[in-house]
Parts: sequence; structure tokens; C-alpha cells
Amino acid sequence: MSSVYRNATPPTIPWLSEGFFDFWSSRVHPLWTLRRPLARLVARNAASSDAVTLELQPNRHFKGMLAGQHINLGVEVEGRLTTRSYSPTVLPNGHLAITVKAIAGGKISNHLARDAAIGEVFALGQAFGEMTLPADAPQCLLLLAAGSGITPMRALLRQLDAQGMLAPVELRYWARCREELCFVEELNALASRQPNFRLQLLLTRDPNAPNARVDAHDFSDITALKNARVLACGPGGFVEAARQRLQGQVASFQSEAFSQPLLPAQEAGSVQVQLLRSGRTLTVPRGTALLQALEAEGIQPASGCRMGICNTCVCGKVSGITRHTLTGEYADEPSTLLKLCVNSASTDLALEL
Repeated sequence: MSSVYRNATPPTIPWLSEGFFDFWSSRVHPLWTLRRPLARLVARNAASSDAVTLELQPNRHFKGMLAGQHINLGVEVEGRLTTRSYSPTVLPNGHLAITVKAIAGGKISNHLARDAAIGEVFALGQAFGEMTLPADAPQCLLLLAAGSGITPMRALLRQLDAQGMLAPVELRYWARCREELCFVEELNALASRQPNFRLQLLLTRDPNAPNARVDAHDFSDITALKNARVLACGPGGFVEAARQRLQGQVASFQSEAFSQPLLPAQEAGSVQVQLLRSGRTLTVPRGTALLQALEAEGIQPASGCRMGICNTCVCGKVSGITRHTLTGEYADEPSTLLKLCVNSASTDLALEL
């Protein structure tokens, strides 16, 4: 990537700590570290009525990414470093573009969308995620997006455009109103340029002609639907509704949700969670994701995507029964690894925290 800061690799000095080196080297250049990936905010542009696109310059320790993958961004607000996951588009200059929707009461989203100063530096994680394009022969693709779920689709479409879009590609993009749609000009230009690309912008609260939500959407106009590979991204409820709507009708279905769907309320009451390393025992509600329950008690485990993909919040479960918040499945095996963001406590637990 041409714009990544590329100074000569500094020599290794046995007595020099990494933290000490990073502290002083960042005074010379804000992105110069010994090993840590960082990114600097270089531009901010409106993407819709409630979202902005941030352009980030990564340093030389960022190893790159595939279209459709995510990165974790560490943002410091009010003296506390918090990590959030975003799906960037790699720009021609090597910078990363992330689109952030300002959420009411969301400290991180509002800081990034409104308050972060040009030049601010963020911690940057390496790319992760498997919603990428296959390396084998082209296949008919059906892309389903809602809200911020359009961001990985944008990256995938840019890659397909560069490859010549050899197979049919459909994008169905839902929002409540026209003002909430992102990248409309870019998507329309792509549809005009690529004969194999079809675009539908679907507005569920259009005052004149509201479109059906994904669970009632008509897919019968897609002639190759039975052979299509579906990629869906959006809120958890949208993704689950799309999965149910297309079950048994497509070749494959892959999805990522940036919020969790609500499972039927099958659990009530509270349980005891023993944190073995800290020596604390907490009372937490059954059915609530452990990450959320621990944060409510003032415990701040490492976390990232908060949707079960990046593995940042994994910890050891010594004993107890948990319930997966996305599938509803129970797990009672002792001495296993547990993703705090997508598991809740069903019985008393002992965790290596």
C-alpha cells in the first residue's frame, strides 16, 4: 500500500522496552511503532443522513485485508480505550475507509462520526472474517444488506468490478428512507457500467410506496436463485429473517450480523458467575450475553466485534452450562473456550477471568 508509513525497520535493542520505544518514536511520527498496527484519521465525509465515512491511514504493521473482512478499531473516549469492529473498503491509495452510523447514546459511534479530530490515531487490529469472495470459478451472487451492512458489500463489489464481474451479481439494499442509504451514486454508477450487476434499493418506510421487508420480499425474478451464493449483512433480525426466507431455495447462505437477534424468552432468574483469576463472584441474569452482563457489573473483558467473529473476548469456561445467544444451543462441556459476546449463563459458571 503506497501510503502506509514505511520507514526503515528500527533495530532491536534488548534493553529497550516496546512501550518505551513506541512512546518516543510516536513523537517523531504518530504511526511509527515497533510492532503495533495503528491508523490515523485523515478525512471524514458524510455518507448519509446519519452516517459518515472515515478515511484511515494504517501504518506498516497492518498486514492488509480481503474485501468483506473486518478490523477492530481501538478508540479512546473519556480516558477509556474501547474496541469496535468495522468492515473497511481498501482505497486505491492504500487507506482504509470505514462507515460509521451515529447511534443515539453510543459514545464510540458519536465520537467517530462527529468529534474525532483529523490526525487522531487509533489502535488497529489485523483483518479477520470469512465473508469473502471465493478463489474458484465465478458463481451467481446475491448480496443482501440493511443499514450498515452495506459496508462489506461495497468492498466486495469493488473487487468484483475490478475483476470484470464475470458472473451475475444482485444487490438488494434495505433502509427505512432514502436519506439513510449510503454510496447510492457509486452503486448506481456500477449498475450502469456493469451489465452483470443488478441493484435494488428498498425503502421500508417510503411514504408513497413502501417496500416489503426481507421476510416478505419477492425473489422470484432471480432466475438463477437455486444456484446462487447468498451473502447477507445487517442487524441480527434482518439476517435471521433473510435466512428463514431463503432456506432451501439457494445454493449457500453466509451471513454476518452486527447486532444479535432476540431469542424467545426461555430463561429467567439469575445465576452465580465465579471469576477465578480475580476472585470475584457475580450475580448475573440468565439469558443475557456474558459480555454484556459482565460489563454491567463493571468488568471490562477484552472485546472486539461483539458478534462472535473476531475471538477477542474468548476466555476459558471451567464449569457450568451456557446458551448460545444466536442459535439457542446449550453447551455443558467443562474446560472449554467460550465467546463471551454470544453466550449467556444458564447455570452457575466458573470462568478464567
